[in-house]
Amino acid sequence: MRKDLTVELLVEREVKKLNKTELARVYGCCWETIDRRLNPDKYNKNKKERIYTSKLEPFKKLIDEKLEEANIPATGLLFLLKEKYGYEGGYGILRKYISTKKEDIISKLTIRFETIKGYQSQVDWKENLKLYDKDGNEYIINIFLIVLGYSRMKYIELTFDKTQPTLFKCLSNAFEYFGGTTEEILFDNMKTIVDHIHSSYSELIINTKALQFAKDANFKIRTCKAYRPRTKGKVETLAKIMNRLKAFNHEFNNKEELNNVVKKLNYNLNYIEKSQAIDEIPANKFINEKEYLFRVNLSILKQYYVPSKTYKVSNESMINYQGVKYSVPIKYIDKYLSVLDDDTFINIYYNTDLVTSYNKSTSKKFNYKSDDYFNILKNSAFKDKNEDDIQKYIKNNLQNMDSINIEKEKNHD
Repeated sequence: MRKDLTVELLVEREVKKLNKTELARVYGCCWETIDRRLNPDKYNKNKKERIYTSKLEPFKKLIDEKLEEANIPATGLLFLLKEKYGYEGGYGILRKYISTKKEDIISKLTIRFETIKGYQSQVDWKENLKLYDKDGNEYIINIFLIVLGYSRMKYIELTFDKTQPTLFKCLSNAFEYFGGTTEEILFDNMKTIVDHIHSSYSELIINTKALQFAKDANFKIRTCKAYRPRTKGKVETLAKIMNRLKAFNHEFNNKEELNNVVKKLNYNLNYIEKSQAIDEIPANKFINEKEYLFRVNLSILKQYYVPSKTYKVSNESMINYQGVKYSVPIKYIDKYLSVLDDDTFINIYYNTDLVTSYNKSTSKKFNYKSDDYFNILKNSAFKDKNEDDIQKYIKNNLQNMDSINIEKEKNHD
């Protein structure tokens, strides 16, 4: 653009009385350029500005209102906009806008997020809670925790480990309890979800089995950002509530009774007590959220925590798994147990109940739990012996078994 023309043109025209064609020849341009410089108002008046307006723009306010009310999928909003409001745009632009809108609500962590029905739930564990029964026996338990973001409806479950099969089992039980799953579930960076070996500080990699479970269960995995505890504040609040269980120290007889205490606490939190965050009983608010949960095919999920192959428990109360023997409680003699073998533990199940676990790094040819061994002897050849004699025999015999294990390993080498 030649910005020098305007002033000079006026001077030339007045002094030399040149027309537009002559001026164009002098300045080496076309006459229209001269005319534009001499009559800018004429051209500005006729100039039409092109304004790009998205076909989605008139509907954004309506979309925002619908998303505030519930977690409606893009396909549902597309159907509404086309059928009732005459939307002529495409699905892609609508889906992109909805995704951005949801992300914005989540990242702000404001009260507005609480109004999205069926969008997110949060999972965590109350870990290694130590309790004692009336006889002074120690129980180190874990409580699986999940809470729905909108209604604060909760599901808690007593477990004695935090293995991946147990996590999958608890999630499946929660889906059955709620009648479905939220669109996404927020986890912390637990090793049963995150592949720590291949992850970095800036990029977390979800392990393959967890991804497949999530796909089959119809939800998306979301992980917490490092050093952002507020991200999963709802479930952390629930974890603090689990400290109520400490009041039952020396107040229960066995794990079945303790499990009933946990179930009763879960009922109270959902149906009796008000959630301070929403000032309402969760079950009352859950009525409005339940219809927005995604359906789950629970039978498909069983493959993740119930292995198909079973092993019969022998008269010596052991199973033989891959040439290695493992003891189990004597009540399982003649029953069929299954094994889930992960990277660290041999997990032995009766149906879906965890019976016992063995650390693979310390496994030998013969693996006894001392309680199992004691009960085996007490109910057979040593039924007339006192406890001290039995324990003395067990100590000596286990030492002999260790020697056998070592000798077999040497011969194998």
